[in-house]
Amino acid sequence: MAEKKEKQKVPRQKMPEQEPKARAKNFNEVPFGYTPELAQLEASRCLQCKKPKCIEGCPVEIDIPAFIKLILDGDFVGAARKLKERNSLPAVCGRVCPQEDQCEKFCIVGKKDDPVAIGRMERFAADWERGKGEVFIPKKVPSTGKKVAVVGSGPAGLTLAGDLILKGHKVTIFEALHKTGGVLIYGIPEFRLPKAVVQAEVNYLERLGVKVEVDCVIGRIETVDELLREYDAVFLGLGAGLPQFMNIPGENLCGIYSANEYLTRSNLMKAYLFPEYDTPIARGKNVAVFGAGNVAMDSARTALRLGADVVRIIYRRSRDEMPARIEEIHHAEEEGVQFYLLTAPTQFFGNDHGWVTGMECLKMELGEPDESGRRRPVPIKGSEFKLECDLAVVAIGAGANPLLPTTTPGLELNKRGYIVADPETGKTSKPGVWAGGDIVTGSATVILAMGAGRKAANSIHAYLMNQ
Repeated sequence: MAEKKEKQKVPRQKMPEQEPKARAKNFNEVPFGYTPELAQLEASRCLQCKKPKCIEGCPVEIDIPAFIKLILDGDFVGAARKLKERNSLPAVCGRVCPQEDQCEKFCIVGKKDDPVAIGRMERFAADWERGKGEVFIPKKVPSTGKKVAVVGSGPAGLTLAGDLILKGHKVTIFEALHKTGGVLIYGIPEFRLPKAVVQAEVNYLERLGVKVEVDCVIGRIETVDELLREYDAVFLGLGAGLPQFMNIPGENLCGIYSANEYLTRSNLMKAYLFPEYDTPIARGKNVAVFGAGNVAMDSARTALRLGADVVRIIYRRSRDEMPARIEEIHHAEEEGVQFYLLTAPTQFFGNDHGWVTGMECLKMELGEPDESGRRRPVPIKGSEFKLECDLAVVAIGAGANPLLPTTTPGLELNKRGYIVADPETGKTSKPGVWAGGDIVTGSATVILAMGAGRKAANSIHAYLMNQ
């Protein structure tokens, strides 16, 4: 009797990408994406599970095995359309979602091997559809005559708008900035998320019939109460854009940015395209970035590309506690970013002209876990040392902008100023008003904000149809 041949194991397929030394000097996207051959080879690793756990890990519940099977069969456009049944922004999610902590974390293949590269295939399918000009506009149901106002055009607002327009409601997005996309456009650099990709996803929603109003600061030009006189429901997807600082001596010296301002100047206001865009931005040669999340990695890698010779990430915990995606940390290290871990700044120094020239730091050790579940950093007495820097970026998180909440009576906030909303429906304490994304949870991920937008859309639809 002939022996049964064992199926040859296919390893997880890497995405081709720019060489580190080359990419550290340009703002072009780092990974090139899968070729059709690589995408199909990766798709062949999926077991097509009868009870796919990966779907449980996806906040918008994409039918992951189905879109992967379509890639395997060579129906790349079909795969993109399968994705869009549940996700309005697949090209964005394929690039910036932390799949390793969501869908891929539950992949059965990952129990004994590297998990199936779900995010990379999502990116491939969405890019293929867009690149071939085959973006499909689905038919909408008849108009319900109901109107919904969406405040903020970040991932939560865009997802909700896409869901509700297909359900027959009229949707208008109000965006405070001059470009749509929220954090996708002002916070994430071109080398990680090209703005043309974001714009294409927004254009798709506009082709569906979503109306977009930019330069509209709700809370100033109009209040939520005024919107409620014109619209049947209001969704607040404001994001968390209020900068946070460390409150240490010297932090008001010139050359010390919040990450919000630094990245907004570079990304949204195109400082990286000088002299085509003459946006002022300090270009340090010796740069310090405080924090270790994705925003810190984005800031450090941007500083390199703007001409820095030395860029240091300074973080008060160890590598195990770093909240950034593994891929972002890996890319930063490859490009030459230095990591000063278990280190905390205590004060900045400046010159006679008021510009930062350096800082004093303290070495730390890890103690017992704090409320975040991470081990608390404890200062080591007498371990002070000095570092030079001519530019510093504070990337330790962002808070809730108080502008809209303070002009909206009846809207319950928590002690940190975030809007209180039901986690399953997005309903707030104010009738007719829903909220979701970072303005409810604090700074989180793109896909979690999209999940909140999806839940709120379902709740708003039920509310409108029962009116």
